[in-house]
Amino acid sequence: MAKKKVMVVDDEQDFLSIVKTNLEETNNYEVKTLASANNLISEVYAFEPDVILLDVLMPGVGGVEACAILNNDPIGKLTPIIIVSALFKDQDKYCAYKEGINDYLVKPVGKNDLIAAIEKAIGHQH
Repeated sequence: MAKKKVMVVDDEQDFLSIVKTNLEETNNYEVKTLASANNLISEVYAFEPDVILLDVLMPGVGGVEACAILNNDPIGKLTPIIIVSALFKDQDKYCAYKEGINDYLVKPVGKNDLIAAIEKAIGHQH
């Protein structure tokens, strides 16, 4: 069975490392990490993820803006998006859902909760 491709976009290196390790040790996922969303569309075309995890607050392009960019791209808009943020602001959550995200998780996120959200988002894709 092919591994599911997960792209994780976050400016916190520790978070990227933990998520990559947690997902890859299950042997079901191939993970690509990005420290910013600045070249997101070209990275999406190169990696072809099954789901994208995005942080809200990042230097340059933030998570909600990245959702809008993805939604304006023919391939990007087909990829499920999960926001994973340390902040829980109703305005951020509202804007993110308005941009068509599949889920909004608040850090710290447990491994099982993260995997459940990824599987749910991928399941709604097909």
